[in-house]
Amino acid sequence: MPVLRWIRRNLIVIAGLLTLAYMILPNIVVMVFSFNKPKGRFNYAWQHFSLDAWKDPCGVADMCGSLSLSLQIATWATIGATVLGTMISFALVRYRFRARGAINSLIFLPMAMPEVVMAASLLTLFLNMGAQLGFWTILIAHIMFCLSFVVTAVKARVMSMDPRLEEAARDLYAGPVQTFLRVTLPIAAPGIAAGALLAFALSFDDFIITNFNAGSTVTFPMFVWGSAQRGTPVQINVIGTAMFIIAVLVVVVGQLIANRRKNTAR
Repeated sequence: MPVLRWIRRNLIVIAGLLTLAYMILPNIVVMVFSFNKPKGRFNYAWQHFSLDAWKDPCGVADMCGSLSLSLQIATWATIGATVLGTMISFALVRYRFRARGAINSLIFLPMAMPEVVMAASLLTLFLNMGAQLGFWTILIAHIMFCLSFVVTAVKARVMSMDPRLEEAARDLYAGPVQTFLRVTLPIAAPGIAAGALLAFALSFDDFIITNFNAGSTVTFPMFVWGSAQRGTPVQINVIGTAMFIIAVLVVVVGQLIANRRKNTAR
């Protein structure tokens, strides 16, 4: 039958679209319920369409404060993890030294280790050091677990680089700094950007490690978890929808820029 033949020809595309729909469905639910006006404390059942939450996204006490704190931590964690991860990636790919294999293996431990184990270990370390739990302990913990993801992304990009391009730059009398800034860094930039975006998302979204090492500090994921025990304000859905839209726009803009560069190169 023609329908069956068409399904067989497009089976991979259909499976991909169904998987994408499955992944996006929770975000659509969050988006829809950001326009809800619940009767009680819990925003779990549709009642009436309303723009009240969008007009006053900071209407819930302490929510925007926790959101601002999460954005600050995510930004600084991204900067720290990206800088350190980029340097580690170049060192592991370009240089041969003792314990290089062991370091390569240790880099992946935070990715493989259960978060609750890592959180408890970090808490024990901070308490033994006499550190006061709060902003700085959260930031140190976030840089540590984001580092592995940045190294993985940047390392894959550096390994695919053609060394002859850098050799050509040196043949044209470019110094080490010029070669790095004008040849090496632009080529590695997509991997660095991918690692930075991943680090930001992981840091902003983290709950388990943050909850163990936050002390009295409350980040946005911790605020959401605490609110879920007493009632879920619609403003949480508003913030989630806004973050989702921003993330989609960043991906779309990045893809458009990449396509434009490819067309220009042709």
